[in-house]
Amino acid sequence: MTTAATWLRRVPIAAGLLAANLLVAGCAAAPDLRPRDQPAAGQQTALPAPSVAGTAPPKAPPKAVAGIPEQPVPKVPVRSATAPKPAPQSGRPRSLTVQGTSINMTVVAVGVARDGAMEIPDAFNEAGWYRHGPAPGSAAGTAVIAAHVDTTSDLAPFSLLKTLRPGAAVVVGRDRGAPLRYRVVSVGLMAKDKFDGGALFRRDGPPLLKLVTCGGRWLDAQQDYSDNVIVTAAPE
Repeated sequence: MTTAATWLRRVPIAAGLLAANLLVAGCAAAPDLRPRDQPAAGQQTALPAPSVAGTAPPKAPPKAVAGIPEQPVPKVPVRSATAPKPAPQSGRPRSLTVQGTSINMTVVAVGVARDGAMEIPDAFNEAGWYRHGPAPGSAAGTAVIAAHVDTTSDLAPFSLLKTLRPGAAVVVGRDRGAPLRYRVVSVGLMAKDKFDGGALFRRDGPPLLKLVTCGGRWLDAQQDYSDNVIVTAAPE
């Protein structure tokens, strides 16, 4: 374990996921992001079947009146009261490797720290997947995995992110399902004082994987790095 929690703790990662409601680390308390017990968009909750006890018997169809033919009783469509099964979800990421580098890390699910920033595992050889956003393998949106750039005494594996080139292969292992393969499409820096959480934490748009760590200049006054290194990878 390492005590270098400050190295990436200040990554101003949006806690709210919505581009219109960004939170920068240290600005406000993180909202409660636990999923609510509500149906998915476009899915209706099934109504419970009526109780048998105490219900009135069904009315008999009206009898024919003399001289007037009996009208047929229209058929009412009957639907099952069972709720539709939810769409299958992607498995959780468990490992991350970048071919041609020493990046071979365990991935754990993380949330939001008290200062409103994305949590980062303390261990230098662990990366954190933001569990409130899309998972790798989701049909849309950006899966975000972040880790420390260094420890108090050495560099961490994610220090190599800035050296990656377009086309580098990234493999994400999951707790279920086959490993996912990505290819790096870009490597860039984003200044922390101009951080755009809406561009990183997306629930819509094409499915992407973004790897994040610290980079740029070390700022003694802030005890932090000036930028974030962001690697964008697309599914093969």
